[in-house]
Amino acid sequence: MAKKNRSEIKIGIELDENRVPENIVWSAPDGGVDSAVSKAMMVSMWDSVEKESFRIDLWTKDMPVDEMRVFFHQTLVSMADTYHRATNDEKMRDTMLDFCDYFAEKLELKKDDSQKDTRE
Repeated sequence: MAKKNRSEIKIGIELDENRVPENIVWSAPDGGVDSAVSKAMMVSMWDSVEKESFRIDLWTKDMPVDEMRVFFHQTLVSMADTYHRATNDEKMRDTMLDFCDYFAEKLELKKDDSQKDTRE
C-alpha cells in the first residue's frame, strides 16, 4: 500500500478587541511560504455530501477600498481560468472574462500584467 502524503496550509487571524481582523498571516511550507502577511482572503470549499459550497471571506480593517477592487477583479479573472481548467469550457470562460473586462471598466481599474486576459 502506498504511503499517503499530507500537506498543510495554516492561516492565522489576529483580531482587535472587537474581533475585527487586524492581520492575516499564512504559511504553506510545501509551497515555500512562511508567515506571509495578507490584507484579505477568500477561501471556498465544496461539500460533496450537501452539494453546496461554503466560504470564508475576511479582510483587515486597514484594507484600502481601491486594493479591494483590484483584489476582486483579479479573483474573478482567476476564477474564469480555474473554471476553464476544470471544465475545458472555453465559451463560458470567455463569457466570464468579458464580465471581468466590464467589471474593470466600470471600476476604472487600470489594466496591467496582473490582470491579463487568460484568452491570449
